[in-house]
Amino acid sequence: MDKSFFFGDAAWVGKAERTEKTFTVLRGRFDIGTPKKVTLNVLGLGFFKCYINGVCINPDTFLPLSSDFEASCDPIDEMLSGHRIYVPTFDITPFVKSGENVIAVHFGGGWYTHIERLFGLPKAIYRITAEDENGEVRHFVSDQNCRVGDSFVADYYFLQYETHDLTAASNCFGADFDDSDWDYATLTESLDTEYCSTDCPADKLIDELPVKAVGKSESGVIYDCGKNTTGYPLLRLCAKQGEVVRVRFSEELCPDGNLDATHEHKQCYTVTANGQDCLVQPVFTWFCFRYFEVAGDAVPLCVKEIHADIERASAFSCDNETLNWIYDTFIHTMLCNMHTGHPSDCPHLERRGYTGDGQLTCHAALSVLDAKSFYEKWLQDIADGQDEISGHIQYTAPYLHSGGGPGGWGCAIVEVPYQLYRHYGDTAVLAKYYGNMRRYIDYLEAHSEFGLVTSDKAGDWCLGDWCGPNILYPDKDITSHNQQVIIPSPFVNTYFMVKSLETMCKIARIIHQDEDVAEYESKINQRKNAIRAAYFNTFDGNFVMNVQGANAFAVDLGLGDPSTYANMTRYYQKLGFFDTGIFATDVLIRTLFENGDAELAVDILTNDGTQGYAHWRQNGATTFHEYWDSNRSRSHCHPMFGAPVAYFFEYLLGIKQAENGGGYSELVISPQAVSKFGRMAGSMDTPQGVVAVSYEKVEGGAKFSVTIPKSCKANFRLGAFERTLNEGENAFFVA
Repeated sequence: MDKSFFFGDAAWVGKAERTEKTFTVLRGRFDIGTPKKVTLNVLGLGFFKCYINGVCINPDTFLPLSSDFEASCDPIDEMLSGHRIYVPTFDITPFVKSGENVIAVHFGGGWYTHIERLFGLPKAIYRITAEDENGEVRHFVSDQNCRVGDSFVADYYFLQYETHDLTAASNCFGADFDDSDWDYATLTESLDTEYCSTDCPADKLIDELPVKAVGKSESGVIYDCGKNTTGYPLLRLCAKQGEVVRVRFSEELCPDGNLDATHEHKQCYTVTANGQDCLVQPVFTWFCFRYFEVAGDAVPLCVKEIHADIERASAFSCDNETLNWIYDTFIHTMLCNMHTGHPSDCPHLERRGYTGDGQLTCHAALSVLDAKSFYEKWLQDIADGQDEISGHIQYTAPYLHSGGGPGGWGCAIVEVPYQLYRHYGDTAVLAKYYGNMRRYIDYLEAHSEFGLVTSDKAGDWCLGDWCGPNILYPDKDITSHNQQVIIPSPFVNTYFMVKSLETMCKIARIIHQDEDVAEYESKINQRKNAIRAAYFNTFDGNFVMNVQGANAFAVDLGLGDPSTYANMTRYYQKLGFFDTGIFATDVLIRTLFENGDAELAVDILTNDGTQGYAHWRQNGATTFHEYWDSNRSRSHCHPMFGAPVAYFFEYLLGIKQAENGGGYSELVISPQAVSKFGRMAGSMDTPQGVVAVSYEKVEGGAKFSVTIPKSCKANFRLGAFERTLNEGENAFFVA
C-alpha cells in the first residue's frame, strides 16, 4: 500500500535543520465537535511518542517496528528485495474532547537514524480520522501549519545512552502550552517504501520490578532489580536546578560490589534537573542490566521491564532443577531479545536480528511462546533483505552490515517458514517464500567448490559454527572472532545446505511442487558425497577428529559408518559436557534424542562441570550468556544456546507430530529418559488446544496423565506399551 492509504494527503514534516541526533516535538490542533469515534495513524522516525491533550497514548513502546524502512543504504553490490514501514493505528476516542484538541508527536533516534545505517533524518506524519455524533467524518493531517520545537533529549546513541536536559523543556505536550513562538513545520523527504499494517506485538511495560540498594560507590548508590532484564528505572528526581543525575548499568557486579565495567557496555542515562520534583525515565532506548548506579539526587522507584508483548504458551517442570532453570531462563532471555518486531542476538551491544541466532532458536521459541505473528513479521524482514541479483540472504534482518556465514545464517529463509508451518499448520507461509528458498539454494551453488560451500559475499565473514568454548587449547588466550571453533566452515555450511534441501523436499511435497524433489535429492547426494570425501576418516570412522559435534553433524545427514555414532557417544560420555558452538549444541542434543540416547542428552544438558547450563545457574545467572565459559562473554543475555529447549517438549515429554504434519493435528506421545526422573509435567498451547503430559514414578511403574484436545488424533508409546488416546484427559499406569 502507498502513503495515501494510511495518511491521505498528510505530509512528512520536521524541523528545517536536522541531524541524526535531532529530537523534535511536532504539535498540531484539531476541532472535532462532539466526538463519536476518533482514530489516528501516526509515524515518527526513528521512534515516537504521541500525546493527545498531554496524555501519552503509547508509553513504554518503541514504535514503529523495525523494518528496512526505505530504498536506501543497500549493501554494496546488492539490491534488497523489499522496503516497508509498519503504520500503527490508535483509537484515541478516550483522549479527545469536544472542541479544540492538541496532538504532539515526540520523535527521533531509533533504527531509522542509527549511525551505522542512516536511512534519513527525523520526520513525522499523522492523520486523524474523526466521526462526530452526526456521522460526519473529517480528517486532520500533518502539514506546514503544525509547529515544531526542540526536545529535551540533548544527546543520544541508540545502543548506549540517552541524555535529557530538563532545563530546556516545559510542558510542551499539553493542550495549554503556548507554541506560538515555535517555528512552522518544514516539508521533509517522503519515503520510497511500502506502507503496511501488522499484528506483530509491539514492546510494552511487562512488569515493575522492585529494587534494593546493595552498596555505595565513590559516585553514588548501587541498586539490584533481582534479575538481568531489559527496560529502565523509573526515577524520582529531587536534584536542584542544573544538577546532573547519572545512571550507569551493568549485568554484573565486581567482587568489591562496584559495577562490573566489562558488562556495562557503555550504557548510561543522564538527566540535567530543572529543580522540580518529578518522575523521569528514558524515552527512546532501553538498557539490559541487573545492577545500576545512581549518582546524584534521585531515587529509583522501580525498574520497568520492557519487551515485546508476547505471552508464554507452555509449561514445564520436573525434579531436575537445572532443566527447570534452562526452560525458565530461556524464555526470559528470549523475551529480553524480542524488541521492535525482531529477535536479537543481545539487547544491548548490537540488538540486531541475526538470521543465524534467529533461525536456530525459532523452533524453541515457537514451542514455548505465542509468537506466531512476531516471527511472521520477522520472516518478511528476512525476505526483504534477500539480494534480488544473487539471492544472498543477509546476516541480519532487517539488514544492518554484520558478520555471519552462508549456511547457518541464510538458511533462515527455509527454517523459519517451515517451523511456522510445523507449529501452526499454515501451508500458505511455505508457498509464499518457496521462491526465496530456491534463489538462496542457487546462491549457495554459486559459492561452492568441489561440492562444498566455501565462500560467501566478498569482504564479509564466512563463519561455520560460532562461539565454541576454549577447552581444546586451555593454555591459549583465544578471544578474537571465532578462533575457538576448529571444525571447518565449509563442513558446517554444506551441512546447512543439505539440511535446507532436505526440508525443501518436504515443503515441495506439502505445497504440491513434487516435480522439484528429484532436483533437490540429486543436489543432496552430491553434497553428501563431497562432505564424505573431504572430511570422513575411514581409518577411525570420524569426521573432523570427532570434536565440537562434528560427528553429530555427519550422523544427522546419515553419513559415516557404524562407528561414527558410537565414537560420538563414547566421546561425550567421557567428556560429560559441551565442547560445541551454537549450532552443534542443538544438533548434538537432537541427534542423541533421535537415536535413543536420551539419557546421555540429559546428562550433558545437566552436567555440573565448569561450563554449561548448570555452571551458569550455580553462578547466579538469570539469562543465558554469549559463551559457555562466562569469563569470556561480552554479553550475558544471548538466547542462542537455548535451542535444545524445544526437545524438552518433543522428546522428554514426547509431544511429537506425525511426519511432515503441521499444527499438532496428529500426535504420537512418546516420552524419553523416563528412568532419569521421578516426575515431569508440561504443556503446549497448540492450534488444536492445550496438549499436556505428566507422569510420576510410583512403586512398580509410573502414573501418566495425557490431555489431548478435540479433533486431534493421538497415540501413546513407551517401550512395548501402546494405547490410543482420547480427547480430554487420559490417565493410566505403565509398569
